[in-house]
Amino acid sequence: MTTNFLGIPVIGDITQGANRVDQKPIEEFQPILQAVLDDPTIVEFGWRQYTPYFNDGEPCEFSVYGTWVRTTEDKDVKDEYELEVGSHRTLGTRPYRENPETNRWEQQPYEGPDAARYDRCRALMSAVEGGSFEHVLVEAFGDHATVTVRRDGIEVEFYDHD
Repeated sequence: MTTNFLGIPVIGDITQGANRVDQKPIEEFQPILQAVLDDPTIVEFGWRQYTPYFNDGEPCEFSVYGTWVRTTEDKDVKDEYELEVGSHRTLGTRPYRENPETNRWEQQPYEGPDAARYDRCRALMSAVEGGSFEHVLVEAFGDHATVTVRRDGIEVEFYDHD
């Protein structure tokens, strides 16, 4: 098979780069974001996005991490790490537990006050951290950023990381 670049033949072995997730347009991100913004019990939410400075010899690639959500019940929590969607204390969870009969980890039924709210927050986390909207997020908020979203605006601060 002949490979070409802009009509010019390419000869030699091509080493493929990282298999990045196909990117989606901002129009597909908007309803996911809006669903969380429309929830009256969600006060604010956010994430950290950056390119690592060093990654043990692996390529340093932009990613988004630590999606968190603050609900009206989380007024006393100061550290957003306690509010990360995967381990959030007031959103609830769909835990994984090991089945002793099969020795396999299985997702359990939802445990918490509102499964629909949990699902909306998980969908936001998946969209933000899943890689499909990286171009949208880095263009909107830059690299090395902490992003906080509230109904009245979005705050972006420089994220200092190791």
